[in-house]
Amino acid sequence: MLVHKAVHAATTVAAATLLAATGAPTAHADNTRLNNGVVANVYTVQHQAGCSTNIKRDPALTQAAEWHANNVLNDRGLDGDLGSDGDLGSDGSTPQSRAAAAGFKGTVAQTVAINPALAINNLDVINQWYYDPADFAIMSNCANTAIGVWSVNSLDRSVLVAVYGQPA
Repeated sequence: MLVHKAVHAATTVAAATLLAATGAPTAHADNTRLNNGVVANVYTVQHQAGCSTNIKRDPALTQAAEWHANNVLNDRGLDGDLGSDGDLGSDGSTPQSRAAAAGFKGTVAQTVAINPALAINNLDVINQWYYDPADFAIMSNCANTAIGVWSVNSLDRSVLVAVYGQPA
């Protein structure tokens, strides 16, 4: 009986520890492969659209994408839809103002992919954007020669933001 009580106590402590660990708001994964895959997919979409330029990563646009991805992940009221307030941050910032604050000089546009799960992959992202006319127009715009991509995850939501730029 004493062994049974000890096992029960140990199980209770382990369960409490597990619940505390899983209650963390975000999962800190290395999403480099995903982010790079999205850049490669955008490159492919642009070349299928007849673009002859090569889209290049830009650190300032990546910073702007990171800011908005974190904001969308943590504020469930932000849905990322284009043409509505989805481009706005919870502080009222726009893709253009975030890019400028990060140091980018030029015109920008943004696409956001949200998946209601712990993980998201580049097929989830491309399927969301490719078949949406507004997102596809941004992705396939040959004038967008710079890009920043950032993705973040929580246990029940994954967000990926791409900010496209036309350097001044």
